[in-house]
Amino acid sequence: MGTENCSTVTEFVLLGLKDALELRVFLSVLFLLIYGVTFLANLGMIALIQVSSRLHTPMYFFLSHLSFVDFCCSTTIVPKMLYNILNEDKAISFLGCIMQFYLFCTCVVTEVFLLAVMAYDRFVAICNPLLYMVSMSQKLRMVLVSGCYLYGTVCSLTHLCLALEIPSYRAHEINHFFCDLPPLLSLACSDVTMSELLLYIVTTFGEVITTVIILTSYFFIVITILRMRSAEGRRKAFSTCASHLTAIVVFQGTILFTYCRPDSGNSVDTDQVASVFYTVVIPMLNPLIYSLRNKDVKEALRKVLGSKIFS
Repeated sequence: MGTENCSTVTEFVLLGLKDALELRVFLSVLFLLIYGVTFLANLGMIALIQVSSRLHTPMYFFLSHLSFVDFCCSTTIVPKMLYNILNEDKAISFLGCIMQFYLFCTCVVTEVFLLAVMAYDRFVAICNPLLYMVSMSQKLRMVLVSGCYLYGTVCSLTHLCLALEIPSYRAHEINHFFCDLPPLLSLACSDVTMSELLLYIVTTFGEVITTVIILTSYFFIVITILRMRSAEGRRKAFSTCASHLTAIVVFQGTILFTYCRPDSGNSVDTDQVASVFYTVVIPMLNPLIYSLRNKDVKEALRKVLGSKIFS
């Protein structure tokens, strides 16, 4: 495309979900309800872990941070998406777009590594239960969580620099419902081959590292469970891992499908559906998965609610 059609931009227009204008009211109510559940479930999970002494264990320490990241990710995307669905003006400033992408990317990358850390935590708890609290000391927990946030921040800054290096765009309309790097790169006038390659490499590298950690951890977990003589012990061990495995499969599978496929931009509608899933739906599902399938969480919630009602 000729350079005469290229220019710098001060704002973008988010065109995502434009094909569903006739469903505007339905989608706005649906996403508002999902966000409401996400808001209450994640903040409620964090509060419950803080106030319940039985949940003061490494597993729930990591779970509280997962809930915090899910809450931040949803809050970064959903309010603006709801505004765009209900209003004709779908503009977002260049700075607002960049900040939305940065915060979103930080949350997603941090969650990917948090899920891997939680797999390692389950490995220590099941394979070495007598030394679990010693091995997963408070210092180590803080180091692991800080590492997740640090990698998420560094990775996001790397992608942010790629976006800021784009001198001009051939259009200011983004065919997405939030500011993500692939749609921005697709509008760039300059050659972004290296930027797209770096995005693919960084994303794939993070997914490979975390997947190796998760698979290795669960390989030894399965071996340990199969060696247990007690059927009740095996049932409890599988139950402990079921919620985490569900969260991993749902989240990691969607991320792999969206970002680790070459030429993913060729299927915009499919990518948008996948994006809705991991930016809107999954942050709501995670706390529900852990609460509905977790006996300790249900007992702690029953105790807290019971004491409040009684008092």
